[in-house]
Amino acid sequence: MTNFKLTVSDIQGKSVTKELKDNDGNPLLGLQLGNETDAIIVGLKGKLKVTGGSDKSGVPMRSDIHGAARKRVLLSKGVGLQDAEIGQRVRKLMRGNTISEEIYQINCKFDGELPVAAPEESPENSEEKKE
Repeated sequence: MTNFKLTVSDIQGKSVTKELKDNDGNPLLGLQLGNETDAIIVGLKGKLKVTGGSDKSGVPMRSDIHGAARKRVLLSKGVGLQDAEIGQRVRKLMRGNTISEEIYQINCKFDGELPVAAPEESPENSEEKKE
């Protein structure tokens, strides 16, 4: 039973969050960072490229760590390390580059533009139009 929060960004910079529950997220299991999949799982036509993610406790995925395990890695720069000075190295907990059931959030890039949702009519606006 997999639950994913999928954040999909397009080429314009807009992003949409979709929640995939149970069997809807199964096509994503086993994918690695940088792999592409069909966007039909979120109701779009095109391709999704997996760019990142994190697990339930907020540990980020890193593309140069193979597998799905959590490992303590010595970092000098890159994903998961913001404020390192020149020459400084820090040992941080990172997640591997493969999507497993422990992953909670997945970041993806959509190859087209996301459709713009029509603004919802509030009950106040519909009453004004009737009068």
